[in-house]
Amino acid sequence: MISPDVPDMPWTLQDGVKVFNINVGHVRTEFIPGRVVDAWGFNGSVPGPTIQVNEGDRVRLIVENRLPEPFSMHWHGLEIPNNMDGMPGISQDSIAPGGSFTYEFTLHQNGTFFYHSHMAMQEMMGLIGLFIIHPRQAYAPRVDRDFGIILQEWALLPNNTIPNSLAMEFNWLTLNGKAGPDTTPMLVKRGERVRIRLVNLGMDHHPMHIHGHQFAVTGTEGGRITTTAVEPANTVLVGVAQARDIEFVANNPGDWHFHCHLPHHMMNQMASMVGPIMMGHSAGMRPAGMEAGMGIVGGGALGGDAGPAFGRTLGVGSEAERAAPNMPLGGQPPTFMQAGRSEPNAGMYPGYPQDMFMVMDKAVEKPETYGLRPGWSGGTMGMMTIVRVLEPELFDTIQQLKAEQTRRAAQ
Repeated sequence: MISPDVPDMPWTLQDGVKVFNINVGHVRTEFIPGRVVDAWGFNGSVPGPTIQVNEGDRVRLIVENRLPEPFSMHWHGLEIPNNMDGMPGISQDSIAPGGSFTYEFTLHQNGTFFYHSHMAMQEMMGLIGLFIIHPRQAYAPRVDRDFGIILQEWALLPNNTIPNSLAMEFNWLTLNGKAGPDTTPMLVKRGERVRIRLVNLGMDHHPMHIHGHQFAVTGTEGGRITTTAVEPANTVLVGVAQARDIEFVANNPGDWHFHCHLPHHMMNQMASMVGPIMMGHSAGMRPAGMEAGMGIVGGGALGGDAGPAFGRTLGVGSEAERAAPNMPLGGQPPTFMQAGRSEPNAGMYPGYPQDMFMVMDKAVEKPETYGLRPGWSGGTMGMMTIVRVLEPELFDTIQQLKAEQTRRAAQ
């Protein structure tokens, strides 16, 4: 199995036990080139490296806490002894800063699972990784390509690199720690059977949709689905703390988007509107300041800012309802519309969130993007990536480019 943009976690074999050394701490990463984020991760990676093991393996996982606060690791969906479950205060003491804890158990399941902090705010700082248990006997029908993807949400205020883990509105949505167009496309040959494993650990559910193909859901966070009924679909809702495996035959050649279909999740760097923001009717349509526009709560727990959330902001979600005009001042359309022209991003409506089409092909260029249509990056934003169904010749060419890149990096 390949998890694009995320490495596999190495292990050593000691007396028949697979031993993993895991550290948790601060990681500086980039969602796209230039957008630096100070998150928390495992072994220097956000999400953490993918653990791949086999049904029947005995594993030992030595976890070192390099955070400035207590930590505890949970193995999501695994049926293991209670004292290995990682529930702080219930099954073990928290791991103190600078301390470590050794988890050890035998795996009798197979499927798509994951590991994560069981401290709620730490989850929102990035602490999750895939835990894949391959079956003793391969699933039928056999797949030719197997991919794993973790879905995450982040709230980053302008000029701030530290996620707002209290937020209920998110402006960066990532697949394996990358936002489109910097997500690495998944490459398959025409006619191959493909599995994509999806894991969600955040605050939002994600309807994941593929273009050009129909798929079947073949697994959940509990393991392989054993019923024989096949329900064709092209969108699957991956709920919080859930995993979904989908499988399809890549019989339609081309470059196809695979993305969350929530409209706000197909954008990057959504931000509050510039200038005064008009408060709701209860506030007499008075302008609000910059702090209110960012969702910074004021007035105490019983203040007006602690009302229900409404509108387009980056804050904690407990904001007073506020209205925003979506017509230009005076109610007249801008001149570019009167003239019948439609230049991109021209004649912006004041106070209205216009779609952007920002081409950055060169900035995110990698072997996997070779041969994509020029301008492809402009329409690939947020929780979006690409499944490339390639003819064998182009597939082999890209594999050669990847091998050459690896050779140069090793020099």
